[in-house]
Amino acid sequence: MSYQLTIEPLGQTIEVEPDQTVLDACLRAGIWLPHACCHGLCATCKVQVSEGEVEHGDASPFALMDFEREEGKTLACCATLQSDVTIEAEIDEEPDAEVIPVRDFNGVVSRIEALTPTIKALYFKLDQPIHFQAGQYVNLEIPTLGVRRAFSLANTPATGDEVELNVRIVAGGAGTAYLHEQLKVGDAVRLAGPYGRFFVRKSAHAQQQLGLLFMAGGSGLSSPRSMILDLLAEGCTLPITLVYGQRSRAELYYHDEFLALAEQHPNFTYVPALSHEPEGSDWTGPRGFVHDAAKAHFNNDFRGHKAYLCGPPVMIDACITTLMQGRLFERDIYTEKFLSAADAERVRSPLFKAI
Repeated sequence: MSYQLTIEPLGQTIEVEPDQTVLDACLRAGIWLPHACCHGLCATCKVQVSEGEVEHGDASPFALMDFEREEGKTLACCATLQSDVTIEAEIDEEPDAEVIPVRDFNGVVSRIEALTPTIKALYFKLDQPIHFQAGQYVNLEIPTLGVRRAFSLANTPATGDEVELNVRIVAGGAGTAYLHEQLKVGDAVRLAGPYGRFFVRKSAHAQQQLGLLFMAGGSGLSSPRSMILDLLAEGCTLPITLVYGQRSRAELYYHDEFLALAEQHPNFTYVPALSHEPEGSDWTGPRGFVHDAAKAHFNNDFRGHKAYLCGPPVMIDACITTLMQGRLFERDIYTEKFLSAADAERVRSPLFKAI
């Protein structure tokens, strides 16, 4: 039995299937609700239930406290309906956001390439083209676990029905272990998307003539790569800078591609930085973390830019601090943090409070 969900202040009503989360139902109907981790941990998707009953699901007690549950709040990424429900959500208008309903896709593995010792590029040929904004991600089904994991799209929207995901193997991670060690060319895959609101605010850049600064670490390069390739293909002439950090030269992927792009496009600057490259190697580029390299490159003055940050939470936090110290306002900083399944389990652990 399905229920009716009304979203205020939009005044829109949609149908929600049994065991379908509020967030999933909204995204598939083309209604965007604020969200981030989708694990019930970050509280970004917190909404007020003004009418009806919901089941809170796996919402973390730290993200949704007992008194908030009593006040009628819930997390859209975990909540399922127990009756017809009305929610109140804070939905910001984004002039550059496309309304793209989430859909399911079937496909086959068309290619697998080793980018680094720990990162592979997985290419999937889909049964239909996927429309998305550069910077968005998909949820890939892991058949051995019966779950889906989120991965950013590394290709541009112009690619059509073949998508590329860059997957780093995570120690102890069953999902990435399957993708690295068992998945092979010709295997069937299922994924859903697109998700997320990590995209370039093109109208603001054009109107205010703002430069674009991309800061990425590890496999967080996927979204910035898609965004940069899309911008350059469109003929963007505004200054574009990519500051990308890895531990060592062996882990620095798409390095030659970005060097070539910098040669071809005078408005594109590529700044690779290595934090743990052995002393005495032939590396002549910046050493240190992403935020250190950006601070040095811009002489600690980031005015006239909007920044797009993608990578692990500790990198994001360090970059935000550096950018704000360099006179960039929070309203000009957009982020996409990676939260692994291992992180999710750690937060849910009863030992977490004591750490």
